[in-house]
Amino acid sequence: MAKTRVLVVGGTGYIGKRLVKASLAEGHRTFLLRRPEIGLDIDKLQVLMEFKRQGAELVEGSFSDHRSLVEAVKKVDVVICAISGVHFRSHNLLLQLKLVDAIKEAGNGKRFLPSEFGMDPAQMEHALAPGRVTFDEKMTVRKAIEEAKIPHTYISANCFAGYFVGNLSQMETLLPPKHKLSIYGDGNVKVVFMDEEDVATYTIKSIDDPRTLNKTLYLRLPENILSQSELVGKWENLTGKSLDKTCISKEDFLANMEGADFVMQVGLGHFYHIFFEGCLTNFEIGEDGEEASRLYPEVEYTRMHDYLNRYLDI
Repeated sequence: MAKTRVLVVGGTGYIGKRLVKASLAEGHRTFLLRRPEIGLDIDKLQVLMEFKRQGAELVEGSFSDHRSLVEAVKKVDVVICAISGVHFRSHNLLLQLKLVDAIKEAGNGKRFLPSEFGMDPAQMEHALAPGRVTFDEKMTVRKAIEEAKIPHTYISANCFAGYFVGNLSQMETLLPPKHKLSIYGDGNVKVVFMDEEDVATYTIKSIDDPRTLNKTLYLRLPENILSQSELVGKWENLTGKSLDKTCISKEDFLANMEGADFVMQVGLGHFYHIFFEGCLTNFEIGEDGEEASRLYPEVEYTRMHDYLNRYLDI
């Protein structure tokens, strides 16, 4: 059976690298968009060259050159975009509108997966400013995709473990606290934590699955639905040490937004929706969605107990 031809846009980035790796592992003919704007960024170039060594194909294209995007898209069946949408790195979500135009003109695309991989923006109409800009822009891209009648799948991957688990969901650090930590509210709101490698695995499995066509794939893996208190408890069991915990009310948490810079306000707003409102788990998956572990029970996904093991003795 012929494998799918896949183009990854943003294949040198945080989640993009993992998507390329997963696509190659599944045996798909995998292309990476090589943008001239890479300039003198030697790290990105070396990532591209390593993937080329592993069998990926590089195709030149630029968001500033519509024709190059069309030609790149014509080479493949599926386009996956993984450009950054987080404000503390870079924020380029609306560039995808140019990709939508290229896919529409090329006319051969069997599936487009835009850069989402977080909370479901369709559930975030009530989100706080300024952080709601992320969800508004993702919905703008969705609208363009659907108006162009481009076959698609949206990936709702919830909380990347690298940003939310190793630090026990503390802001402004990526490592576990040594002595004390903040608990949001009563710490019992359910959150979904995901190993980034598993995000990529499930994403690639969905690209040619008719069950996910024109739907949202929710990565809501049963054993990774945990409260912050449960996550902290796993760490304390691993280390044999108890941490000093301070519970923060939603009022005190939101008060931190006053006087904070734009990036911090965005982060605070997102944390509020996740850990106080429970926006990842407070709704049922409807007919327009599927749950990943139900579709792909063969995947042995990483449990957060095992993920936390990586942080011992750091």
